Amino acid sequence: MLRWLLFTGVVVFASVLAWRYGFIRLVAASDRTHITPVIAVLYALTSLHNLSRAVALSREAAALEVLRAGGVARAGLFGGHLQALRARRGDPTPLLRLLADRLGAGLAFGALMGDILMKLGLLGTIVGFILMLGPIAGLDAQDDLAVRAAMSVMSQGMGVAMFTTLAGLVGALLLRAQYAMLEHATVTVFWDFVRLTETSNV
Repeated sequence: MLRWLLFTGVVVFASVLAWRYGFIRLVAASDRTHITPVIAVLYALTSLHNLSRAVALSREAAALEVLRAGGVARAGLFGGHLQALRARRGDPTPLLRLLADRLGAGLAFGALMGDILMKLGLLGTIVGFILMLGPIAGLDAQDDLAVRAAMSVMSQGMGVAMFTTLAGLVGALLLRAQYAMLEHATVTVFWDFVRLTETSNV
């Protein structure tokens, strides 16, 4: 959870700087499709999902510390796993697989949302190019006013294409970084628990 707080703190600081220097206002004014705000909202909601999984994993890590200190973890996934392990005879591998799946719940959601943000950015690119190339059809090259109007619309379309692509790429990369940290922490906690159960009588 502390890693999530540090990571999110850096992202918020960068966002404040972008707002302070007018970049976010420029993006909001240039994106007529409103795809960029959708990307921002989806990123924020997915980050909160990541936080909820990080909090749950932190609780499991605390339960692991109780077990390591010789205590009894009655709640949480580890406590439930130990109870099931004591009640089951034979190979514990299926229970360990189930525990790994439950600990890693939500990781696939992060990958899915990162992919969705990337696709939304590409959608904005396509829409932007459509807006940019639309005024060219039937344009009279001899009409200076029409050419200037077409150039203005083309620049707006280019803005939509570039800013939505940038938002999608940045959002997807940040989400993948968050969930990569969560996956690393999940694997670490899981193998610490397996090592503890294999080397001590808990």
